[in-house]
Amino acid sequence: MTGSHAAPTPPQVADGRTPLWRGHNVFRVVTFLYAAFWFGMKYETYARPWLATVCISCMAVWTVFTVWRYRTRAGRTNRLVAADVVVVNTLFLLNEFILTEAHMSTSDPSVVTVWHSTGVTAAAVQWGMKGGVVAGIIAAAANLLIRGRIGADMAMDTLLLVGVGLVIGLNSDTARRSTERLARALRAEAATAERERLARSIHDSVLQVLARVRRRGAELGGEAAELAELAGEQEIKLRSLIASTPESAEDGDPDLAARLEVLRTARVHVSVPGTPVRLTEQLSADLAAVVREALANVEKHAGEKAQAWVLLEELPDEIVLSVRDDGPGIPDGRLDEAAAEGRMGIAKSIRGRVAALGGMITLDTAPGEGTEWEVRVPRAPEPGRSRGPQRPRGGER
Repeated sequence: MTGSHAAPTPPQVADGRTPLWRGHNVFRVVTFLYAAFWFGMKYETYARPWLATVCISCMAVWTVFTVWRYRTRAGRTNRLVAADVVVVNTLFLLNEFILTEAHMSTSDPSVVTVWHSTGVTAAAVQWGMKGGVVAGIIAAAANLLIRGRIGADMAMDTLLLVGVGLVIGLNSDTARRSTERLARALRAEAATAERERLARSIHDSVLQVLARVRRRGAELGGEAAELAELAGEQEIKLRSLIASTPESAEDGDPDLAARLEVLRTARVHVSVPGTPVRLTEQLSADLAAVVREALANVEKHAGEKAQAWVLLEELPDEIVLSVRDDGPGIPDGRLDEAAAEGRMGIAKSIRGRVAALGGMITLDTAPGEGTEWEVRVPRAPEPGRSRGPQRPRGGER
């Protein structure tokens, strides 16, 4: 290496839900001030004014505490939000002992009044749509329990409480997903920058040494020529490795093309689309394993000078993989003989994987004409279900 540098660190990604938390804090303060106004207006009419004072005091303390905690990302814990929902609904249920029958019958505001809905907004921001709807249902149930009746105003309150949880929860889910995508993109950018830095360093040192060994060994001949050939193969592999794109995608699916590119050597030629081929982890890993098994057969049975070609095609509904070599081919019946002898490499490692992916595999071979495997699998495979018959020709090597 030509020097060492610290790997780039991806910048910290701000929580996309922070604006929602700020809105919740403002809403909590405003609704508390609204509740305090009505507390002053209705104080003399409460059945137990002292209990109303305790309730509004607890609301003030809880408002200050949660606004302070929700200001930072570290303070927005699941435990605190769960406690928030419990405290808000408990204070609301105290109105059973504060309000008179006259208050209940005329739909006068309770001591807690619209501050009650801030428990729903906190749950919706923290837990998304599902959490917001559940918190809204809990708040609506507490409201119905206190009032003890069902009417147009109660139906409207229920709709608003559940609707607020639904709408804010949807926004929270969207913000969370956007934050996760941004974080993955920044990590990929940092990884790409580090990869390029390493590639420059490797090019300036290791690759130049390997290239020099290859050239000098070829000039000397003999055993040095063998070392030169090995150095040349490693040079090609290393160049392929540093030229390949990272596997991780923004949505987390790996790139099959990148996995296949690193298989390129002096004898293995890989052709993949110019854009990433994003598949599920299982599908990508199984198809890469099929290709490696086919290339292993080429290495063992096609001869030291045999060349192999790997072709990847991405169609709208399926993935097509082709592995071809210019070896001696497979004699008729050889696959059945190998299976009878207990050699199940092709039967399990290649055909078994393809069948498990719900795909189809064909073998085109003849003595002296090389071998070509063609694999077709749907983009959304059905495990354990084959799409069609497998048509082998020839025998296992």
